[in-house]
Amino acid sequence: MAAPAPAQRLNGHNRISTQALTSLARTAAALALDVDANDVRVQWTDDDGLLALSLVSPIKVPPLRDVARDPARVGAFGGSIRDRAVAAKAQILATVTQLSGAQVSRVDIRISGARISEGGRVQ
Repeated sequence: MAAPAPAQRLNGHNRISTQALTSLARTAAALALDVDANDVRVQWTDDDGLLALSLVSPIKVPPLRDVARDPARVGAFGGSIRDRAVAAKAQILATVTQLSGAQVSRVDIRISGARISEGGRVQ
């Protein structure tokens, strides 16, 4: 039996539109920050030939009265807002890179507000 032929390289190119990348980034951020994708704003910039992703998004938080009564409620949401934003950066970068094949240099997140939620994060 002959060995399988290596994958053929075909001439031409493939492009992923900015709109498709934006939708992907918006969805990845929504999942990472536990918000609705429509609440996430996305901007792409050039970073020495790579793509830099800037996001503006709210984030889900527990009601402050609940945290005052039981500080462990913060843990049910995945930690502090800062810790969750830092973790979300890596998750968003990995998801966008893996699914699109684009070379993303960095992800910048600006938290624009809080969405109060009684429940914790769904994992």
